[in-house]
Amino acid sequence: MEVPLLQPRGDVATATTTKGRARLVALEWWVESRKLWRIVGPAIFQRIALYGINVVSQAFIGHLGDLELAAFSIAATVVAGFNFGFLLGMASALETLCGQAFGAKKYHMLGVYLQRSWIALLLFATALTPTYILMEDLLLLIGQSPELARLAGKMSVWLIPQHFAVAMLVPLTRFLQSQLKNWVTAVTAGVTLVIHVVTTYVLVRHFQLGIVGAVVAADVSWWLVVLGQFVYVVGGGCPLSWKGFSMEAFADFWEFIKLSSASGVMLCLENWYYRVLVLLTGYLKNAEIAVDALSICLTINGWEMMIPRKKIGWGTSSR
Repeated sequence: MEVPLLQPRGDVATATTTKGRARLVALEWWVESRKLWRIVGPAIFQRIALYGINVVSQAFIGHLGDLELAAFSIAATVVAGFNFGFLLGMASALETLCGQAFGAKKYHMLGVYLQRSWIALLLFATALTPTYILMEDLLLLIGQSPELARLAGKMSVWLIPQHFAVAMLVPLTRFLQSQLKNWVTAVTAGVTLVIHVVTTYVLVRHFQLGIVGAVVAADVSWWLVVLGQFVYVVGGGCPLSWKGFSMEAFADFWEFIKLSSASGVMLCLENWYYRVLVLLTGYLKNAEIAVDALSICLTINGWEMMIPRKKIGWGTSSR
């Protein structure tokens, strides 16, 4: 028997006047909106805070020079962005599986799926690591400026710790959100953003570490978010869904790999186009200025689009 998501109120069904019906429909809309925002509000804040970590790093690097900002834009947007998109897409399979397990009250399976996702994402993260190490050679191969390629390659190597942090963090976030524990992800991300601003200032301005200091600060911040959520999960915050590490995580592992990798490829195809734009901008005259301007515009656009598209849409599907 099908049950509607919104149960009609008796007074809505019996209302006879147009004005009365409109008032009652508006009331139902308000009730549903409050339920939706309780889900997506913390998720939006968490996404903005995580996005803000790289924005803060970009802002500090922008004060170092045009070449430095252009190199960071290519390293973070093209290489790290591509890999992040692939890992994020792989974790979307966990969102589906955890949602089904939570709805069926098979709570222990959430922890199993989390561990399975960790193993899969860490394997793929390891396989993608050479793209960071060979960044300079790849940029030179496709004809990018030698100075830009050298600096972007140097910066890419320092992004590797952040790369593995993403492989750990994305499954954790999906695991917590499927249980409506969004406040945990919001708190850890918000506190880390404040710490990141201070850390970046100290490393870049006080110790004069330049672009390396900004990237290292971002690496530390991403791992702080991972540590906060990991401690919450294994420390007793999810007693029903986390029963400890289990060999069951390796069961049906190949099926999970096929499902998650297909999701990763799909998301990459969806967002790779604007990352190619950043790369192509490097061929223009005054490439540093052009890449800087485009990356700033894409940063602003990304910050704006993550609210209606990535989080409100996710919250609607959860409801």
